[in-house]
Amino acid sequence: MKRVHVAAAVIRGVDGRILIARRADTQHQGGLWEFPGGKVEDGEAVQVALARELQEELGIVVSAARPLIKVRHDYPDKQVLLDVWEVSAFTGEPHGAEGQPLAWVSARELADYEFPAANQPIVAAARLPAEYLITPDGLETPQLLKGIQKAIAGGIKLVQLRAPNGYDPKYRDLAVDAVGLCAGKAQLMLKGPFEWLGDFPSAGWHLTAAQLRKYASAGRPLPAERWLAASCHNAEELALAEQMGVDFVTLSPVQPTQTHPEAQPLGWEQAGQLIAGFNKPVYLLGGVGPDERSLAWETGAQGVAGIRAFWPQ
Repeated sequence: MKRVHVAAAVIRGVDGRILIARRADTQHQGGLWEFPGGKVEDGEAVQVALARELQEELGIVVSAARPLIKVRHDYPDKQVLLDVWEVSAFTGEPHGAEGQPLAWVSARELADYEFPAANQPIVAAARLPAEYLITPDGLETPQLLKGIQKAIAGGIKLVQLRAPNGYDPKYRDLAVDAVGLCAGKAQLMLKGPFEWLGDFPSAGWHLTAAQLRKYASAGRPLPAERWLAASCHNAEELALAEQMGVDFVTLSPVQPTQTHPEAQPLGWEQAGQLIAGFNKPVYLLGGVGPDERSLAWETGAQGVAGIRAFWPQ
């Protein structure tokens, strides 16, 4: 069975809202919502196909787009490759040129709409930012909280409160303060034992590779509305993350780092190959920062994660 190559768009308006369209009841997966786009013809470049489809379907002309995520999905009756681009600028007023209903929704509201199964990773990618801040080790609490506050004021929307090993009461106290700082402004990801999950209902959870190996077979420990992420370093861990139903991962180290000089870096090419075999958003980590964001997008990643690169000085 030949995989159907589809170009799809996460179209953002100037106010940050995202355009979605409802599939006709007569179509495959009819009645569900989707990201606009259509089939890539043989020999056609993806960007050309995307521009053509959006002009036909919505009457708009794309002026700025970048890769967001690629998703391979097997339905019982067909296999698809969704090649998703983020469209950040266009001319024209979008309208359902084929009679399809349209809706502009906030990233948060996407979770309230019903999409085909293949679209779930796209919904996650559309809701996630391009940068993921991981807090540094060895800072005193006031300094750490001040840094988080400053980073959020500077536009950071996703923060991982890095944990020392095991059950640390000091980390729990810090997490309570961090939850307060991030409320309504940024998504906080915590680390630690599963016994703590119920104590921080607004926080997401970032699993270590060791937790992934231990618990993946038991499935997802969190409800769908809470973010679940994991640290991965190879194809085996990515497969476990997929099995567990995480929403996104970090993949590291891409380049040599000061914090883990002994770790063998993946390099950009191998990172790209690993991402190509994985259907969820991936943040590249290790020796990368804001300057590598475009390269990360071209490699297939959601964006970049880092400690020093994003920590306010």
